[in-house]
Amino acid sequence: MESNMSATDENQANKAVVEKMWRAMGEMDWETLKSCMHPDIHYQDVPTDDPGSTGPENCVKRLSIAFNHLSLQEQVTHHIAADGDVVFLDHTETWTFKTGEKASHTFATMHEMKDGKVYRWSDYWDVNKFVGQFPDWFLEEMMKSTAEDFTD
Repeated sequence: MESNMSATDENQANKAVVEKMWRAMGEMDWETLKSCMHPDIHYQDVPTDDPGSTGPENCVKRLSIAFNHLSLQEQVTHHIAADGDVVFLDHTETWTFKTGEKASHTFATMHEMKDGKVYRWSDYWDVNKFVGQFPDWFLEEMMKSTAEDFTD
């Protein structure tokens, strides 16, 4: 951010980028989503063994593995707070699968900003509670993917 920007302005600008990124994800608008990401972004589901992905293209590849099976991804923001280069988001996602099943779960997400874009994206969530709602066929599909599918 520019040095003449006040802390309040910086916080608002960072929150706006995060809100835009999550709107784009809900709309599965991958180009807009990537435009919110720093070239060196690292995205990780912290409670899983998955190493995550680095770079906008790999992040979208990783998301697409699951999202290609969804007809709708809805989000409700409960809280969003910014403090300098950190934006915290408390939100609930509801996934509607193309076959009609639904899964809903609350996430805590930390975003570290760099140069006005999301540089680190860390999702914290209860894996068993969310994954336990997934249909069996979807879990079988997910088992077909490995970290190599979203790593350059």
